[in-house]
Amino acid sequence: MNVRQILDQAGFFEGISLVSKEALSRVCMPLQRPKQSVLFREAEPGEAMFLLARGRISLHKLSSEGREVVIKVIQPGEVFAEVILFEKKYYPVTAVSLTEILAFKLLRRDLLHLLREEDFRNDFIAMLLRKQRYLADKIQQLTSQDVEQRLRAFLIEQYGEQEQIQVEINKKQLASAIGTTPETLSRLLQDLSRRKCLTWKQGVIQTSPGFWLDD
Repeated sequence: MNVRQILDQAGFFEGISLVSKEALSRVCMPLQRPKQSVLFREAEPGEAMFLLARGRISLHKLSSEGREVVIKVIQPGEVFAEVILFEKKYYPVTAVSLTEILAFKLLRRDLLHLLREEDFRNDFIAMLLRKQRYLADKIQQLTSQDVEQRLRAFLIEQYGEQEQIQVEINKKQLASAIGTTPETLSRLLQDLSRRKCLTWKQGVIQTSPGFWLDD
């Protein structure tokens, strides 16, 4: 897969100049991993950020009780671990591939070298601001929407409004990703099944057109 095509498709790099994209493409290193591979672990020294080209990746943290809390499910075209460039020297989460993946690894030292160039630095700061707005919107979503609305928003973001969805994460991980408990999600799924809106069996979600209508 051509790295320039991935950079063009990645929302994180939207608006970046052609010169900056060309500079980025020269420092991208392809990385292929099978399902259930750990790319990095929480608290490990951070050496790179990543751009996912194919597959899905789960980012999770360990709670004080030792429970895995899913922070985000990364889909193709998304960047992750960029926090190690400025804010942290260690990865704040663990990254695990939910499927076979192809990603591009961008070493911290290479990116810091590129950031010495004013044009690239301005482009990159603009990208970080867009990411910050995205995270603010996600916080607003978690605090203002009920669990059904958050489930719907998650499925739309990850897969689009499809009648049949093959999911790579389990129900416990999805509950964590939408900010609820497995028990609450289980009750919601039972209610949705009773209403003939959505069923989840053996990793496949079937939806009715009415499920996508947010009342």
